[in-house]
Amino acid sequence: RNMSSAGPEGRKKMRECEGLIDSLVYYIQGAIADHEPNDKATENCVCILHNLSYQLEIELPESYAQSIYMQRRNISSNDKTPGCFGTRSRKVKEKQQDTPLPEEKSNPKGVESLWHSTLIRIYLSLIAKSTRNYTQEASLGALQNLTAGTGPMPFAVARTVVQKANGLPSIRAMLHVSHPAVKKTAVSLLRNLSRNTSLQSDIAREVLPDLVSVLPECVPGSDVACETTASICYTLFNLTQSSSHNARLLLGTHGLPKVIAISMNDSNTFSKASRAASVLLYSLWSHTDLHSAYKK
Repeated sequence: RNMSSAGPEGRKKMRECEGLIDSLVYYIQGAIADHEPNDKATENCVCILHNLSYQLEIELPESYAQSIYMQRRNISSNDKTPGCFGTRSRKVKEKQQDTPLPEEKSNPKGVESLWHSTLIRIYLSLIAKSTRNYTQEASLGALQNLTAGTGPMPFAVARTVVQKANGLPSIRAMLHVSHPAVKKTAVSLLRNLSRNTSLQSDIAREVLPDLVSVLPECVPGSDVACETTASICYTLFNLTQSSSHNARLLLGTHGLPKVIAISMNDSNTFSKASRAASVLLYSLWSHTDLHSAYKK
């Protein structure tokens, strides 16, 4: 676990170590099957996988990265046959023209396991079943790492989390835990997921009211809480920027007074949370059809 946080070279060596990742995944699967998601070894395994998933897409050798993507440019648009990750909505296709989807292998080995749907479902299971904060945080953090980029892998993982593995209820529950780091990581994951336009309606329906409910009434004092608040505002920005319906949902959950209060920072320094709330307000005002509702 310590070695896995030793930087890019350490991660590279560990990813290349034959059988290591497979063994970690095997152990966690056994712990879940035996209904023992809270033992220390499971926590260690998940923390290692969390570290090994950091900057994964950037750090993979280019030749290897190219080999994991299906070349879809010659596939006709009416060919509905999905890969294991499924086809994407037309909106995302337009946004990511010529970007091939990752091809998922039925029996992944080594590095391939790190973004495979099997491990994604394991993380979601641990988030739901484990009561150890470090295990929950590492599982959320691994998914945050895997959804952090703008390439095809992060978007495919995001689709698996939201639509195929029905992960939003488990993530939503983590918004209401008392542990600040777990809550912060859960919000950061939702912020990553909310960048995917094809998933925004699902995310808004499932978690927007919860995001509003955990917003503080003003800028929080601690750095962690301030960062969490900023992430919530940017997540709400992603969800409402192109959707008047979602902006109205935020209004209906009484989120506007909170956002206004957070944006009005009394201190001399303009905090991350205040800046994020101001960006959100500016975006909400762009929905001209809601101006009369805002004024009320």
